[in-house]
Amino acid sequence: MSYKGDNLMSVKRTNRSVALRALHEKGAMSRKRLAESMNLTPAAITKIVGEMISDGLLSEGEMLSSGNAGRREILVDINTRAACGLGVLINLRQAILSAAWLDGSVIFAEEVPLPASAPVEETAGQLSGRLLQLLEENGIERECVVGLGIAVRGITSEDGRMVRNSFGALAETEYPLCARFEELTGFRCLMENNVRSLLAAQMFLSRDETAGSQFFLRCGYGIGAALSIDGKIWHGVTAQCAEIGHIPVIRRGGKPCHCGKSGCLETIASPGSIREDALAILSEEKTPLLWRKCQEQGREKLSVFDVFTAASNGDEGAAGIVDQAVQALASAVKALIYLVDPGKIVLYGSLFEDPYYLSRLSSELQEGVDTRHHVVIEKSRYNQQLEECAACLLAVQDFIDNGGIQ
Repeated sequence: MSYKGDNLMSVKRTNRSVALRALHEKGAMSRKRLAESMNLTPAAITKIVGEMISDGLLSEGEMLSSGNAGRREILVDINTRAACGLGVLINLRQAILSAAWLDGSVIFAEEVPLPASAPVEETAGQLSGRLLQLLEENGIERECVVGLGIAVRGITSEDGRMVRNSFGALAETEYPLCARFEELTGFRCLMENNVRSLLAAQMFLSRDETAGSQFFLRCGYGIGAALSIDGKIWHGVTAQCAEIGHIPVIRRGGKPCHCGKSGCLETIASPGSIREDALAILSEEKTPLLWRKCQEQGREKLSVFDVFTAASNGDEGAAGIVDQAVQALASAVKALIYLVDPGKIVLYGSLFEDPYYLSRLSSELQEGVDTRHHVVIEKSRYNQQLEECAACLLAVQDFIDNGGIQ
């Protein structure tokens, strides 16, 4: 075990960071109240606040009314337009370039289509060039930028500098993506897995202090998850914590998964797999309603939501496919409930907008879980909105964690 002490600069960064976090989560407050919330002396807070006002990070607001004859208190708050973070989110066949102010307000977000297994050098050059153009088009000075966050599909290195494997989003593996974007843009970069980035954005925007632990379940192209414990996102020893989509659920004869194994949860319960399994049994006898829909619009246009609609209207074949997927996913999540005992499970993705699918999953998640586990299961209040800000909020939160000192 290693032991590290704190020098004066480290203490200063910590206190500034705690002050910024308190103001972000609770809103504007007086120096006196801020001192009380941080358990610091008024003199210490006065110095901290004074420095951050001089830096332009904080600003003074209205004066509180008081019935006493003493000095009236002035509110201080974060100057949210003092700085911004940039972001690059890389998913399968798509990237999103974005920027956000210190409160998470999105300045711009632009989607850029990518080919599958996009070549890294070419893609990094394309994305960084367009990002710098967007900065100029939106009138943002380089001095205003606190850093560049990169959120990428797949596995990143423990130090957050390398893309280990993006599972088809980028062609190369073991690639130093952070260093390359730093060379191309001139901004300091940090990188995180895309689903953990979404959870970080969820926590930042919701300002949720009550949930000691959260399990964030995302169903998009595949199935991804992230876990926070005591307000901190847990990475695991190899930065692969909460890879729920790749839990093996079929021992023999399972479908191959893009991760290289077979029989993973994702091969049964992901939206793409649900659609594939329904198409595999598609016939007038086995799936009459889905068959009729297919005749109307064509096989290629049939979506997972068409499968849900058919199932909800009595198509037994389609319902069987959905039930198989729901039971597999719910079993994995229930195992996690007993293992981790989270305070909240957050559901994120377009699947959870479908009433039939959501009701089936919610019912299955309740089955067999005893009343001692009071886990809250809810759809994200930012469902399908976090992709626009997740990457740039990595940079914003890093800036706040460093006390607003670059």
